[in-house]
Amino acid sequence: MNEIMCPHCSKAFKIDEAGYADILKQVRDHAFEEQLQERLRLAEKDKESAVALAREKTAAEMQKAASLKEAEIQELKSRLEAGDVAQKLAISEALGTVEKERDALMNELQQAKRDKDTATQLLEARLTQEIQQLKSKLDTTDVNRQLAVTQAVAIVEKERDQLQHKLSQAQLEKQASEQSLKDKYETQIKDRDDAIERLRDMKARLSTKMVGETLEQHCETEFNRIRATAFPRAYFEKDNDARSGSKGDYIFRDADESGTSIVSIMFEMKNESDTTATKKKNEDFLKELDKDRNEKGCEYAILVSLLEPDNELYNTGIVDVFHRYPKMYVIRPQFFIPMITLLRNAAMNSLEYKQELALVKAQNIDITNFENDLNVFKAAFGKNYELASRKFQTAIDEIDKSINHLQKTKEALLGTDRNLRLANDKAQDVTVKKLTRNNPTMASAFKELDAPGS
Repeated sequence: MNEIMCPHCSKAFKIDEAGYADILKQVRDHAFEEQLQERLRLAEKDKESAVALAREKTAAEMQKAASLKEAEIQELKSRLEAGDVAQKLAISEALGTVEKERDALMNELQQAKRDKDTATQLLEARLTQEIQQLKSKLDTTDVNRQLAVTQAVAIVEKERDQLQHKLSQAQLEKQASEQSLKDKYETQIKDRDDAIERLRDMKARLSTKMVGETLEQHCETEFNRIRATAFPRAYFEKDNDARSGSKGDYIFRDADESGTSIVSIMFEMKNESDTTATKKKNEDFLKELDKDRNEKGCEYAILVSLLEPDNELYNTGIVDVFHRYPKMYVIRPQFFIPMITLLRNAAMNSLEYKQELALVKAQNIDITNFENDLNVFKAAFGKNYELASRKFQTAIDEIDKSINHLQKTKEALLGTDRNLRLANDKAQDVTVKKLTRNNPTMASAFKELDAPGS
């Protein structure tokens, strides 16, 4: 399907190849019809002028011949009269032939509308045939008749050449018109394709490898692709802890070989369809992201967003929003891996100081705290020993009670066993005869079941 802009109403509409060919044929046939009618009108006018000119020229030549041969007028009077009759007959025949040819040309030109490729050949064949017929007639006439017919033939040939030239010119104009329309529509199609390509380029620039993937899947795939080489000890998983009422999308944590934390990041991914009626802004998600970062104990917060695609602030690179929320950034998907690498490398520079601080704290434990802890341990141990002694006696008493209770339970179970045995004996003593003794209906039903063929 192609989208075409109407030159009159500037309204875009879609058209397929068949529709385009039909429109092109209509424009071509309409232009050819107008040009053909104009050529026919001009040809008719030229034909009338040529006939009138032939008549005038014939009369002038006859008058000139008469003035030069005044001495032979009497002698050739009868001959001239015969010549006049023959000349009139020849002119009449020529005019009749021309009129027939005109009618034939009209029919052939109408046929040319339907079959433009064969019109010229048919016209040439017909004109050639008529010329041959005229030439064959010329062989049997006198000089004056030959002159008149020759002039008529010359006029017909000239008219044929003019018609051929005009048909060729009309065909060239038609081809030029078709080429112009074709170039126009090709230009429109090229402009549309260029616009589509620009939109695709912009989409690719904002979101690398987003075809067929969601934003979260894209980021997770990009991270897992380099996890083994760049972040071998890193944790990057979805945030599934919603106990506080909200959660982010992903949490990134990295630590060194000793388990000391290097950097931690809370990620939020936001994408939006082009057809979404209500457009969101990046600003709408910063507050919630900062809350999730604090609740999950992350050092940084990053919003990976495709919102506001026309905002050059977010399209130029990494945007920090420290003026609104501490240690928070807004980035496009193509900066996802570079941002993690940047923050991790920056944290690696301070990792040595973190390790030294942890070592100093471990080596400078207050000795007095050890003695206090020892005294607390003694007091707690004595208290626990006393409690344990009292609980021990209580446990012995409870064991005695449990033994008595179990003995009663044993006696109850033995009584249940006796009752079950008696019930089983009674069940074994039950027969069909006993059950149907006082029940005629059931006795009849059982007899029917026992009857053969039932």
